[in-house]
Amino acid sequence: MGCDGGTIPKRHELVKGPKKVEKVDKNAELYAKWKCCALTQEKLKRPIITCELGRLYNKDAVIEYLLDKTAERPHTDVVSHIRGMKDIQELNFTDNPEWEGEGRISKGDRYEDMHCAMFICPVVGLEMSGKHRFCYLQKCGCVFSDRALREVKSEICHKCGEQFKAEDIVVLNGTKEDVEKLKQRMEAKRAQAKKTKKSKKSKVAETVVGVSELKEKTTSGPDSQGTCSTQEGSESTAPLPAPVPAPEVAGPSVSSGSSIAKGAKAAAASISKRSYQEMGEKSEVFKSLFTTHTSAKRTKDQTSNWVTHTPYHF
Repeated sequence: MGCDGGTIPKRHELVKGPKKVEKVDKNAELYAKWKCCALTQEKLKRPIITCELGRLYNKDAVIEYLLDKTAERPHTDVVSHIRGMKDIQELNFTDNPEWEGEGRISKGDRYEDMHCAMFICPVVGLEMSGKHRFCYLQKCGCVFSDRALREVKSEICHKCGEQFKAEDIVVLNGTKEDVEKLKQRMEAKRAQAKKTKKSKKSKVAETVVGVSELKEKTTSGPDSQGTCSTQEGSESTAPLPAPVPAPEVAGPSVSSGSSIAKGAKAAAASISKRSYQEMGEKSEVFKSLFTTHTSAKRTKDQTSNWVTHTPYHF
């Protein structure tokens, strides 16, 4: 059976051996990581953002995902850790002067590097094509090569001058080990943020309760001593004047300070309620301010004995 027409089968056609492991093209893998969005697999275009794990995204794609998380999209597991706009950072790249863009016209009269990168390191000049390790700073979003950060050690950004720490450096498109370390750092950071938020809420609640208690004490204090009544219930109650407490020498507490202030206000109000007429009855100096006082009237010696009169008849 078979072998008609002089066909000669080969060994690999007759004997089934172990299957070869398919290898992914490295150039294609690097192109997908460094020139395409991790969510939509479209070409990267500005504005370009990244997450706390160092993946690259188009900003429009991530905003659409955050607005509608129920829509069916491929590769949604890549952005499952992004909760909002606070978890992303816009990157500040340095353009590659040799990059001519996607719309360039090739005439075939010169060599063209198909793996030329869009961005470079501003310190060393290495291309961000995936062959070299790149990082970004969480404080400002500037992107540098790992070689530049190792050789030129500084706590100030080489591009914008922002201060940063070693914890603010995040590797872009790192290995599996790098991603695991970044995940642990992200989880620890979020747990610490939750603790600080809870502590702030508890402090605010304590201050509110303390203020309310002070208000109750200050309002209940003068009310208990504000009125007095006679033994017989028929007579009406009359308000007593608030006593002015003596100032304390050493540092008074909050309640004593509030009572002193209230006593001073009550005394000032009682003084202001006195009429100027009562004050004038007791003081002759106050009476002399008005023209009705005897000192303001003219005596007989001061008045003239003649009166000017212009008759209108001749």
